[in-house]
Amino acid sequence: MSATVTPAEPGNPSDPDPSQDVTETEEAPRRRSRLRSAVVGVAVVVVLALVAGTVFAVVTLRRPLPDHKGSQQVPGLSSAVEVRRDAQDVPQVYADTPEDLFRAQGYLQAQDRFFEMDYRRHVTSGRLAELVGEVPEAIEADKVIRTFGWRQVAEQEWHLISEESRDYLQAYAQGVNAYLESRDPEELGVEYTVLGARVDVAEPEPWDPVDSLAWLKAMAWDLRGNYDSELDRALAYSTLGETELVDELFPAYGESGNRPVLRNRDLDNERPAAPTSTDGEGEDDGESDGAGTDAELTSALTGRATGGGGAATAALGAAVESTRSALEAVPVLVGRGDAAGSNSWVVSGEHTESGEPMLANDPHLALSAPGIWSQVGLHCNEVSAECPFDVAGFSFAGFPGVVIGHNGDLAWGLTNMGADVTDFFIERVRGDTWLKDAGAEQWEQLDTRQETIRVAGGTPVDITVRSTEHGPIVSDVLDVGDVVSSPTAEGTEFGEYAVALRWTALQPGRTADAVFAFDTAKDADDVRAAAELFEVPAQSIVFATTDGHIGYQAPGRIPVRSDVKGPVPSDGTWPRPGWDPRYDWQGWVDPDHMPRSLDPEEGFIVAANQAVLRDGSRPYLADDWDYGYRSERIRTLLSQQIASGRPFTAEDMNRIQNDDWSAFAEALVPTLLDIDLDDSYVAAGQDLLADWDYRMAADSPAAAYFAAVWRNLLQEAFWDDLPPSMRPDGGSQWLLVVTSMLDRSEDAFWDDRTTANVVESRDEILTRALTSARRDLTVELSKDPADWEWGTLHTLQLEHPVIGGAGVPGLVRDLVNPDPVRMPGGSSIVNATGWDAGTGSFAVTTGPSMRMVVDLADLDASTWVNVTGVSGHPASSHYDDQLDEWAAGKTFDWPFTREAVEEAATTRATLVP
Repeated sequence: MSATVTPAEPGNPSDPDPSQDVTETEEAPRRRSRLRSAVVGVAVVVVLALVAGTVFAVVTLRRPLPDHKGSQQVPGLSSAVEVRRDAQDVPQVYADTPEDLFRAQGYLQAQDRFFEMDYRRHVTSGRLAELVGEVPEAIEADKVIRTFGWRQVAEQEWHLISEESRDYLQAYAQGVNAYLESRDPEELGVEYTVLGARVDVAEPEPWDPVDSLAWLKAMAWDLRGNYDSELDRALAYSTLGETELVDELFPAYGESGNRPVLRNRDLDNERPAAPTSTDGEGEDDGESDGAGTDAELTSALTGRATGGGGAATAALGAAVESTRSALEAVPVLVGRGDAAGSNSWVVSGEHTESGEPMLANDPHLALSAPGIWSQVGLHCNEVSAECPFDVAGFSFAGFPGVVIGHNGDLAWGLTNMGADVTDFFIERVRGDTWLKDAGAEQWEQLDTRQETIRVAGGTPVDITVRSTEHGPIVSDVLDVGDVVSSPTAEGTEFGEYAVALRWTALQPGRTADAVFAFDTAKDADDVRAAAELFEVPAQSIVFATTDGHIGYQAPGRIPVRSDVKGPVPSDGTWPRPGWDPRYDWQGWVDPDHMPRSLDPEEGFIVAANQAVLRDGSRPYLADDWDYGYRSERIRTLLSQQIASGRPFTAEDMNRIQNDDWSAFAEALVPTLLDIDLDDSYVAAGQDLLADWDYRMAADSPAAAYFAAVWRNLLQEAFWDDLPPSMRPDGGSQWLLVVTSMLDRSEDAFWDDRTTANVVESRDEILTRALTSARRDLTVELSKDPADWEWGTLHTLQLEHPVIGGAGVPGLVRDLVNPDPVRMPGGSSIVNATGWDAGTGSFAVTTGPSMRMVVDLADLDASTWVNVTGVSGHPASSHYDDQLDEWAAGKTFDWPFTREAVEEAATTRATLVP
C-alpha cells in the first residue's frame, strides 16, 4: 500500500535561499532531462501546475540538494571525519571513533534520505496520518500498527540492547539531528512541499534512537514466515469444504524434489529430539479434550469432525477475512509475495579463479524510488578494539551500520529463511473476557489500551486495542462487517470468534546488537554469536572468510510447539484454538540447535528461501517454504561449471544472478504442445513454444505467450474455487500444484464450477488458456505473434511511496517516478522479477533490490549495484543513476581499501566538530 496524497490548490513556497550551495550539477546518463534543466522550457508548465509565481525547479526540486563537498560543521563530532564519494556518490566514511562514524552516517543519510527516514518512522509508530493527512489507507495502516504496538516493543528493546549499541544509536541520532537543525522542511525533501499543498506540514521532530529500532519491526513484518499460508488454508476451506482439497493446494516441500539448504551430513551441530505428544495417546480422534470446543468449530477449522459447519463456518470465515484485511493494510516497506525472498550462495576457493571463496547475494524485496538500500562504507582510521569497524555494504536509511556486506575478514549475505514465527489463535471472546481454557471453563480479562491517531488536517481517531495472552486481536481492527456469534453444540453462549496474532517480533529482542556484531565478525564463531542475537526476522546467513572458509548459519527466535493430537494441526500450518492450552507456544529453540555448517564437502552452499532441512528434521522450523526452483537452478549452474573444471570469477557469479531460465516452462510446455488446437489462428501462439529455450528474455515472443497462458490457466483452474483474496499469484507453490494436477486429468480443480451440468477436464482447461492467451496478446501487443516481447508486458515502474501514485498530479508523478524499464525474468526464476498473476497484470512487483558479489581474495575486485541510487532527492543526478545498469544485469566496481577508495573518489568532504 502506498499512502499517496492528492495535493490541493498549491500555495506559494518561500523564496529561494541564495546561500544554498547547490553542488549536484552532473547529468544522469538517462531519464527526465527536463527535471535537471527545468528552469527553461517545461519549467513554465510546472510552475503553472504546482507552484505559481516561482521557479519550481530551483526553489522546490533543487532546494533540498545537499552539499557533498568541502568542509561541513557537524556538532557533536569529537574530531574530523573524512568522506569520499565515487562516481555513483557512494560515501566511504573515515573516523577515529565508532561514535564519530555513526554520527557521520546519520548526518549523511539525513542529507540524502531524510524524508524516507521520516516516512518510515511515521509508519512504524502508527503515525502515518500525522504526515500525509486524512488518507483512508494511512488511517487504516495506523490502526493496525498501533494494534501491533511496534513502537512500544522498540521502546522496550532500548533497555534490552547493550550499552555499546545504545551509544551507537545515540551517535547516529545526533548526526541526523545535526543536519535537521535550522533547516525548514522544504530544505529536507521536495515531498514536504507537495504534502504542504494539502496539509499543514509540521517541523520534523528530532530523530530518536528508538526510531531506528522501530524500523526493525517493519523489516521483520515483511519478512515473517508463513502467515499468508496459514490464513489461506482457513479461507480455502471456507469455500472448498474438504481438507483433502486444501492439502492439495499446499503440498509438502519434499514433493518438489528440490534440495534443502543443508543435508544432514553437512550439519555441524546436534539436533534436538522430537517433542512428545501432549495428550499421551498419540491418536487423532478429531476432538479436543476441552469441554466447550464444539464439533461446529472443529469442522470450521479443518473439517475433521462430522456435522457442524453452518454458523460456525460463517463466523470463523468472517473473522479470518477481517484479519486478512487488517494485515494487508500495513504498508509494504520491505517486500512481500513469492519473490520477496532472496538468492545467496557461496563457493569455496577450490572452485574459484582467485583460489579464495566468493559470495553472491541479491535480496528480492519491494522495489520503489528511492530504493530500500543505502550503500555506505564505514572505516575506522585505525582498526582496534576501541574502534573495530572496517566494513562496507548495504544499510537502511534510518539505522546505523551495515546490514549486508563485508569487512576486512568476512563477507555475509542474508536470505529470508521462511521460518514459521507467527501463529493465529482463534479466540472465543465474551464481553471483556476471553476463553483461556475450555476444559477448565477458565475466562480471563482482555488486556485493553486506548490509542489516539492524530490526523493532519483532520479529526483524531480513537481506537481500543484488545489483547489476549497470545497477542493483539487483529480481526476487529478495521470495520469490515459483523463477525457472527456462534453457540456451542450444548447451546451455551461462547461469544464471538476473534483472531489474535502471536509473533516473535512482538517480544523485545536484540537484533540491533546483531547488526554491529556482524559488522565486526571475523570467523564462523563470530557469525554464530551474532546470529544468536539476530532474533527477528529469521534469516539464512551464508558467509565466507578471507582465510578460506565458507559456511551457513540459521539464526532467529523460533517458537517450540507441542505435538498436539487434537482437533487441528499443531505445527503452525493452520489457525489454532486459543482456548486449548496444549496449543500454546512452549518457548524457543535453543540457539545451539539452529542448523549450521562450515566447509561442507560439496564446496558450495545455496540458500534461496528453500527448506533449510529435509521434511521432518529437527528443530522444527516450518512446513511452508519457497519450493526451491530458484535454489535448484542455482545449484545446477554451479554444479555444471564445477564439473567442467572452469573456475568461477565474479562475472560468472553475476551471470548466474541474471539467469532467466524458467522451471515453469520446462514443466508445462511439453504438455501444452500436446494439446490439439484446430484453429490455426490460436495455434500460431502455441507454435512459439515448439523450439523455445525456456528463457524469459525481455525480447522473447515465446516468453510473453507462455506468461499469458500461465496467468489464464490459473484463472481458469482456480478462480471458481477460491475466495478473491487468495487468487493464485503464480509463484512456486502454484507450479508444484499444477504440475501434480497434469497427471490427473479429472482432478476436481480442472472442473469449472460456474458451468452447470458440465465437468471440465485438464485438456479443456489447457485449451481455454492457450486460446485466451492468444487473443489477449493480440489485443495487448499485436496480431502477429512475432511482434510480441515479454519485456513489453513485464515492465518495472518504480513509484515513490507517498507522492508517486494515483491521486497525485501527473506532473508530480513524472518528476518523482523513474521511467519504466523493460525486464526479463519472473517469479521463481533466479532473476526473480516477480509479478502477481492474481491481478491479471504482468508488471514487476518485487525483484533483486540490489546485487553484490564479494571476492574474498581481492575485496576491491568485488561488485555491487543498487536498484535506484544513493540519493532520495528526485532532482539529484544520483536518484536513479544505477537503474539502467541494474535492469541490464550490470554492476559497478566496489572499492574497499583506502587506496582503492581514494583512486575512485570524485567528491571529497571533511566533517568537522
